Amino acid sequence: MTITTPRPWLSSYAEGVPAEIELPTGSLFDLLEASVSEYGDNIALEFFGATTTYAELGEQVLRAAEGLRLLGVQKGDTVALVLPNCPQHVVAFYAVLRLGAIVVEHNPLYTPRELRHQFEDHGAKVAIVWNNVVETVQRFPADVAVQSIVSIDITRAMPFGTRALLRLPIAKARESRAALTTAVRGTVPWRTLLDHPTVDGHIFRPTTADVALIQYTSGTTGSPRGATLTHLNLATNAAQARSWVPSVARGTSVVYAVLPMFHAYGLTLCLTFAMSMGSRLVLFPKFDPDLVLKVVRKHPATFLPAVPPIYERLTAAADKAGVSLRGIEIAISGAMPLSASIVEPWEERSGGYLVEGYGLSETSPVLMANPVGPSRRAGTVGLPLPNTEARVVDPENPTVDRAAGDEGELIVRGPQVFSGYWKKAEETAEVFVPAADGDDGGPWFRTGDIVTIDADGFVRIVDRIKELIITGGFNVAPSEVEDALRSHPSVADVAVVGLPSDHSGEEVVAAVVLAPGAELDEQGLRDYLRPSLAAYKVPKRVVAVDELPKSLIGKVIRRQVRDQLLAQ
Repeated sequence: MTITTPRPWLSSYAEGVPAEIELPTGSLFDLLEASVSEYGDNIALEFFGATTTYAELGEQVLRAAEGLRLLGVQKGDTVALVLPNCPQHVVAFYAVLRLGAIVVEHNPLYTPRELRHQFEDHGAKVAIVWNNVVETVQRFPADVAVQSIVSIDITRAMPFGTRALLRLPIAKARESRAALTTAVRGTVPWRTLLDHPTVDGHIFRPTTADVALIQYTSGTTGSPRGATLTHLNLATNAAQARSWVPSVARGTSVVYAVLPMFHAYGLTLCLTFAMSMGSRLVLFPKFDPDLVLKVVRKHPATFLPAVPPIYERLTAAADKAGVSLRGIEIAISGAMPLSASIVEPWEERSGGYLVEGYGLSETSPVLMANPVGPSRRAGTVGLPLPNTEARVVDPENPTVDRAAGDEGELIVRGPQVFSGYWKKAEETAEVFVPAADGDDGGPWFRTGDIVTIDADGFVRIVDRIKELIITGGFNVAPSEVEDALRSHPSVADVAVVGLPSDHSGEEVVAAVVLAPGAELDEQGLRDYLRPSLAAYKVPKRVVAVDELPKSLIGKVIRRQVRDQLLAQ
C-alpha cells in the first residue's frame, strides 16, 4: 500500500502501536486455523458456562463445512445466517468461509418484510437460521431462492443443567425457553451437519481476495445495500485492532460478545479479532447485566467492545450487586457518542480504559479509535488506524481539500475499505472519489460524515450528510419509516429524524401532518408500524405538525424539521 497523504495522527499513537502493519496474506479461515493449531487445548467459546476448546471448534467447523458442501454450497455461493450470538453462529460463520462461500449476516429480530428484501437481494440458496425465525424464512414466496434451511436450537449449546432449568414448570423458565427455541419442521437440524466427516483439505479453500461477507447497511434511500467485504478487508481490520491494543495477550485474553455478531462492529471484534487472538470468547445471546456480571465474577473481560448504554447499565448493575469490575482492562465504545458521564465511573470502577472509536459497515468496520492510554481525547473518535489515510474535503466538491482544522466531509482509504455494494454499480460509484493524477493509492471512500481533524490528528464528528439515525448502535433510514407511516390513512405527510437521547445515542421521532379530520393517535401509529419494522425503527415519539419545511422542488428538509423539534 502506498501512503501519499500527511498523517499528523501518527505522533499521537499510544506506545507500541505501529504506523503500518504487514497486510495478511491468508484468509479469515487461515486465522482461525492458526489459533486452532497454536491454542488447541485453550477455551475458545463459553456459553452459559459450557465451553468449547479451539481444537473442538476447528473440528466442528470442518464437519459443518462438509455438511454444507453436501447441501450444495460451493465457492462463491451466498449463505444466509440469521442467528443470535451462540457457539453455532461462530461455527457456521467459519464453515461457510472454509468452502470459499460468502456469509450474509442478518438481524434475527427483523420483520418478515425486512428479511425478505435482503434475501431477494443476495439470493442465498442455503440459510442457517435460529429456530425462532425459521417459519419467517419458510413463508417467503417461491421466487425467493432459499432451497435448504438449516435450523439451530441454541439451547443445545448450553450445559445440561441450564437446559433442564428451562424445562421446569415455572413461568420464568417457560418464558425463557420460549424466547430461545421453538420446534420446526421441514428443515435440516444443525446437529446432523456435525455428523459428517471433516471436509477434504483441497476443496474450495478461500483466498485473500475472495469476498467473505455481505454486510447490509441502510442507505439514504432506505433500501439496504450489501457492502461486500473481502477476506483481506476483514483480516486486515482484525490485524489493525490487534496492533491498537498491544497489551492484550494472545492465548490468554477474554473477550465478551455482548454486541450482536450479525452487526459489523460485533462481527469484527468478536468473530474475527477474538478468534485470531486465541481468546476465550464469552457469548451472550442478548445483553443482560446480570448474566454478564455472573461471568465477571469468574473471569473479567480483558477486552470488552460495546456501546455506551451497555457500559452505563453494567456500571449501575455492578454497583447495585456489589460486583467489582476490576480486571476489565480495555473497553472500546462505538456506534454513538460516548459521554464523560459514562467514561469516568467506568474507569474508576474497572481500573482500565474506556475509549471511543468510529467506523462504518463499508470499512470492516473500524476506521479510527482513541489511543488506549492517557492521551485519549474525550469528545473525539480518535485517530485513524495504521495503514489508514483520511482527508477532509468540500462535500459539494470532494476533490477539494478543506484547510487544516476546518469542517468538511471525511473521506478515507485503506485495506479495510470495501470495494463496492453487492450488485449495485451505480451506488458504488456514488460513494467513491477517484485518486488525483499521479496518486497511485486508489480511490477514496466518502463516509458522509462532517468532521474536523485537529493538529494532533484527532477526529471530531460534527454532523452527518447521510441522514441515517443511529439508535442503540443500529442504523435507521428515515425514508423507510416515512414510507411505512404514509400508508396509514390518518397521515398526510411525514418526516422522520433522530433527536439526542441520553440512553441510545439518538431516538427516532416522527413529525406527521395529519389528514383532514384526523386526530393524533400516537400509540395507534406506533402499533401500526410494528408488524413491518424492527422494534428499534419504530418512532419513540410521534409529533403532529401543521406543515413540514420543504425545498423549492418540494423535498422535505429534515434538518429543519430536526431543528424545529429540538427548539420545542
